[in-house]
Amino acid sequence: LFVTNEGNQLFDCNSIACYLANPFHGSGGGDQFHDSEVLQWINMADSKILAPILSWVIPCLSAESYNNVYVNEAKAESLDAMGWLNEQLLSKTFLVGERISVVDIILACNVLPAYQHVFDERVRKLYANVTRWFLTIINQPFFKKAIGNVPLCDKPAVFDSKKYEEFVKKSLTVERIAPKDNKDGAKVQSKAKAKQAEAPKKEVEVDVEEKVAESDKKDPFAAFPKGKFDMDGFKRVYSNEDTETKAIPYFWSHFDPDNYSIWFCEYKYPKELEKVFMSCNLITGMFQRLDKLRKNAFASVCLFGEDNNSTISGIWIWRGHQLAFELSEDWQIDYESYSWSKLDPKDEKTKSLVNEYLKWEGKFDGKKFNQGKIFK
Repeated sequence: LFVTNEGNQLFDCNSIACYLANPFHGSGGGDQFHDSEVLQWINMADSKILAPILSWVIPCLSAESYNNVYVNEAKAESLDAMGWLNEQLLSKTFLVGERISVVDIILACNVLPAYQHVFDERVRKLYANVTRWFLTIINQPFFKKAIGNVPLCDKPAVFDSKKYEEFVKKSLTVERIAPKDNKDGAKVQSKAKAKQAEAPKKEVEVDVEEKVAESDKKDPFAAFPKGKFDMDGFKRVYSNEDTETKAIPYFWSHFDPDNYSIWFCEYKYPKELEKVFMSCNLITGMFQRLDKLRKNAFASVCLFGEDNNSTISGIWIWRGHQLAFELSEDWQIDYESYSWSKLDPKDEKTKSLVNEYLKWEGKFDGKKFNQGKIFK
């Protein structure tokens, strides 16, 4: 609760921020569109960014129980939001107008936990525009005065069950108090006690734009022969022609086993998959973060089963015989959640498996096909 000098009360944190940051806030009512933009960004910052980031970061800090599906879902939502925000900031210094506003402060505070605990250098390079903006805001004198120097994440936090147990034991004390008017009753009161974090001593300085430029110059597939397989040609046939009569024969007649490989993937945590739409988001989120791999790869990943009883698996084809995700740090966000096995293209079982995933029809080892996603 915030009480103004006039005795008025505000209880919403964003309303309090707007009141206190009035010199940075909008046009004082003089520009209705400007003020509406500020309000729009404030709402987006809380609903689309803060919620998934906290759902990702808090379990990784072992301050909350860990559910792999929920954390992966929150991670996917967070990175999708960062991708969108990165595009918005391509030609902007601040979110609204040419001066810093309260929404820059609010959003910077919302993404702060991610930059401190899960956005390592690899992720920061992926969203260079957001990182540039974030560093601009947190290095403002008034921000430093309130928050101090902000250390950037070096290694992403990982859930530790022992730390979680210690956190629960140390941070919670339970007192049982019998109400005065009820001899048989008991009232349980819980109090959370948390140590104040010490101010970080050093700030990690990162020249993000320079490292992104260096990263873009490197082609992860540069060391591999181009081979004879026309990946783009196959994708065109697969997209525009009948799969069974045109695309599949084209693939097997043109595939170059000397310079390309076929892989089978399977999601490691099927027991944690719940809603179908959440499982689909895991697949599409992974595809979106592998955008720069599209030129040299193709995949058909399928969801089998139904709500609370489903699995995810698929086939991938890419240039080279190495696990492609190991070629670039930018591609390593999701792949460890899957098991990977290289297939023999000469084996009839491989051909049958690939054909099923290309057609989205077949036995699938008894699994019930729900829907599929294509990476091309």
